[in-house]
Order: sequence, then structure tokens, then C-alpha cells
Amino acid sequence: STLGCPDWPFEKIVDFAVVNNYKGLEIRGIQRELDLVKCAAFNSTENIQATVKLMKEKGLQFVDLGSSAAMHHSDLTERQKNLDEAKRFIDLAQKIHCPFVRVFPNNLPKDKDRNATIDLIVKGLLELGNHAKGSGVTVLMESHGELVYIADLQNIMQAAEHKNVGMIWDIVNMWSVTKEPPADVYAKLKKYIHHTHIKDSKTVDGKQRYTLLGKGETSIFEAVDILYKDGY
Repeated sequence: STLGCPDWPFEKIVDFAVVNNYKGLEIRGIQRELDLVKCAAFNSTENIQATVKLMKEKGLQFVDLGSSAAMHHSDLTERQKNLDEAKRFIDLAQKIHCPFVRVFPNNLPKDKDRNATIDLIVKGLLELGNHAKGSGVTVLMESHGELVYIADLQNIMQAAEHKNVGMIWDIVNMWSVTKEPPADVYAKLKKYIHHTHIKDSKTVDGKQRYTLLGKGETSIFEAVDILYKDGY
């Protein structure tokens, strides 16, 4: 994930991936630009073609484009802005043969009815799923923000059932808040999980701080074992 190298140019990201035996890239941003259609690697038809060619030559694949689009907004202008961003990412993903686009749920505002917010998230996912129809791209909602409990995620994914909609299991995002066992998460949500985020963290001064894998206190390896044993 380019989240780990926010200042690198695209060519350095690709070279590092090859040297370190990575097979795919998740693009969150490039050189601090999070709106990927503005990045040099993707900002014109010619550049997109060159990028796709480079990836093929290096034996790499795009696995996910990480948008910042959040589906919980009720303000019409803000909501449209987020939906439009996600649609731009879906269109780009199709052009670069990337199977997934990440979106957020993301919050449950205290001044809004909880069920109404969940309904907005569901409607957003379905609208994006329809936009992605026939593109070969699936829109994935990440377990993130205030939507990290199994019951809430299951509720949303069941209501947003669509061929082009799924979810990203960010294991630590969930466990660090809920402490729900990974086995329970996977049993309830496995049919929706298309992609995972693997990381580790520990609590420092009441806040989650990322660590190298194995240096934290999360249940990340338990989750990886579950995925592996199920043939994920």
C-alpha cells in the first residue's frame, strides 16, 4: 500500500515492489496526492497507457484504489462530492484493470438518526455498485471509522447486496475497538470480504500506534491463520 510511502514517485514505488517480491499495489495516494486522477501516472490517456504498460513489464498488478469517499454524509452537496469521487475512481480502476475501489462507511454522527445514516451508507454503496456494473470493478466498503462492529457491518452488507459491492476486512481497525474475535468476524462476513488490510498496532498513551507486524498487540496473526486455513 502506498500509504506506507507517501512521498515516493510512482516509479520508485514500482521498483521497490519488484525488488521486494510484491505482486500487487494498493494505491492510496502518490506523493501526497490522494485524488488519483490528478496524479501524473493517471492524469491522461497517454500516461495511463504508459502506467499499465510499466506494470505489465514489471509483473505487477493493481489490486485496489483507495478513495477517500465516505457514504455517511447527509448534506446533499457533501454527499454528491463523495459519490462523484468514488465514481471517478471506479472509472480509473476500469482503465487500469484494477478490480477494487475502496470507500468508507464512515461515521455515525451524534446529531443524526443512526438508522438513517446506515440507510445513507447502503444507498451510496448501491449507487456506486450500479455505476460499476459491467466495468469489472467491485466497490469495497472498508471496516473503518465508527462502523467496525460485526452487527453493523453485517446489517449494511446484507442491505447493500449487489454483484459489484463487497467489503475490505481491515482486521486491526475492527479488533482495536471491538475486541471481537477474528473467527467471529470471518464467520459472519466472509461472503462479503474481497480484500484485506494486514497491519499491527499497540496502544500508546490511549491511542493506537502502528508497529511492524509481530511488534504489536493485535490478533492479526490469528486472523491471517483463519484466512489461510479457509483457502482465502
